Amino acid sequence: MQESIFTTLILPIALALIMLGMGLSLKKEDFQRITQQPKAVAIGLLSQIVLLPIIGFAITQIVSMPPAIAVGLMMIAIAPGGVSSNMITYLAGGDVALSVTLTVCSSIITIFTIPLLANLALNHFLGQSAAISLPIGSTMGQIFLITIIPIAIGMYVQYQFPEIARKLEKVTSRLAIAFLALIILILVIREWSRLPEFIVQAGAGVILLNLFSMAAGFGISKLLKLSSPQQICIAIEVGIQNGTLAIAITAGILGNQDMAIPAAIYSLFMYLTGFAAIFFGKRLTKTDSVEAV
Repeated sequence: MQESIFTTLILPIALALIMLGMGLSLKKEDFQRITQQPKAVAIGLLSQIVLLPIIGFAITQIVSMPPAIAVGLMMIAIAPGGVSSNMITYLAGGDVALSVTLTVCSSIITIFTIPLLANLALNHFLGQSAAISLPIGSTMGQIFLITIIPIAIGMYVQYQFPEIARKLEKVTSRLAIAFLALIILILVIREWSRLPEFIVQAGAGVILLNLFSMAAGFGISKLLKLSSPQQICIAIEVGIQNGTLAIAITAGILGNQDMAIPAAIYSLFMYLTGFAAIFFGKRLTKTDSVEAV
């Protein structure tokens, strides 16, 4: 009974609240940046949608881990950017407008890419022994219902009632954080006896995925001569993933608690590197402003 409530109620509500909060903060002008900043948007999306899964797969080949943990790590790698990346980008002095655009675009694109890439991961790591599968059509429908529809509702409220949207956004963001903490707590309690084993199995892979993805996002955007705020934004956007969605797919749709462990660990660790990104970003933007003078 507890597992049913967890996978069918708590997870979808948590994710829908996060997406609703995102929608409440969005305006139609946010989507116009796709045409205004095509280079930065393209680099950010390619880093998120293409580069990150490649990094994740490479890590699963280098670091020894059970098949279920490897699938869980790939679920993090193919998930869209997390909503908290917008807040961290703001605190780090990055390009917040670009961050919002990338978060929304990746959330839309991954409706189509997650079912395909998740099935590839399941087939590769579990092969014929897989007792589970990810139905592409129904999975796309479920992701659409708990991500895009709440975003659309939030945008409608923001457009019609901006003052109400501003107040609701604060409430939903707090509730979303509380739900994410509850999800992680439930996973920790349920798997407490196996937690040290999971940390050993997934910890190294999670840390490497987070560090390499942020470094790659920053390095590529710097190599392609984006501005410092854009470099900071893309590094954070690629490193801060939607862990709630990854948990919802693994523990909810797939019904496999082991696969959810990497996402739970990642959801905690990414905030440590997020704080580091804030410190680094402030120093970078300060140095650039001094050099400009």
